[in-house]
Amino acid sequence: MILPAVAVVVGLVLLVWSAERFVDGAAATSARFGISPLLIGMLVIGFGTSAPELVVSALAAGQGNPGLALGNAFGSNIANIGLILGLVALISPLAVHSTVVRREMPILGGATLLSALLMWGGVVGRLEGTLLLVLLAAFIGVSIWRARRDGADPLGTDTEESLEARPMSMAAGLAWTGVGLVLLVISSRILVWGAVAIAQGFGVSDLIIGLTVVAVGTSLPELASSISALRRREHDLVLGNVVGSNLFNTLGVVGLAAVIHPIQVGTEVLLRDWSLMAAMTLLLAVFALGWRGRAGRINRLEGAVLLVMYLTYTAWLVRLVVSGGGG
Repeated sequence: MILPAVAVVVGLVLLVWSAERFVDGAAATSARFGISPLLIGMLVIGFGTSAPELVVSALAAGQGNPGLALGNAFGSNIANIGLILGLVALISPLAVHSTVVRREMPILGGATLLSALLMWGGVVGRLEGTLLLVLLAAFIGVSIWRARRDGADPLGTDTEESLEARPMSMAAGLAWTGVGLVLLVISSRILVWGAVAIAQGFGVSDLIIGLTVVAVGTSLPELASSISALRRREHDLVLGNVVGSNLFNTLGVVGLAAVIHPIQVGTEVLLRDWSLMAAMTLLLAVFALGWRGRAGRINRLEGAVLLVMYLTYTAWLVRLVVSGGGG
């Protein structure tokens, strides 16, 4: 098991590094082509940080391990809210000003509910996967139209400041986009091979591996970009990254994996994993959108609640593995 463990570590390190290069290059290239900072923040950065989940899940599904793909998507969503937002809010409370983020939160909630309906029959097939991809394409189209119509937004301002902090020429942007994409594929292949080998060696389901090790690893780009944005006090960019990434995971990652290979869904996914993801998404909406006249923000106490939920869930999964449940 030494070689698979080394493969997972090397794959994760290379995955995080290549994802950061890919997102930086794609964002800089988009800016050079005259795309607005708001669209770059919403689509290029928000969705680009989910590139590891997309590539890993597509490769896993193509190799006949769709459980790893589903676990990666849902586990990443849980980690994004509980680990990343929880940790970031503990460091510094997050104020929410962006109307774009506020508009995307209910859409994320709807996508989360839809995923449960599609899994209710015990399988997410190619037809359901196609539906998710069509909805993602529709969301992207509407987002582009609204961004051009609405103009300024705090998310766009945060993104513009982020781009100015890391200037990059067109040639460098294109080069890093290409290098990052190639290395994403290579590192994902290494990671999937190691994760599947470990799962088989210990008799653990690929779903559990996807929900834990792989999910945390593919969420590291979101963590890195969130901490970087936090240093510049770009709170809307932090939340925009997480909301955009979770939307992409729910619609794009699960959808593509299901189109490649139908995903069998056990009842434990709905009762355990989806239920927690839905509860955390609801809490995030309550915190971020505000209620009873309270301004939208995630304070340290709320961040601690999200982080404790994530740590408790992870401990539960580890206990299942140790006790021989396998998941």
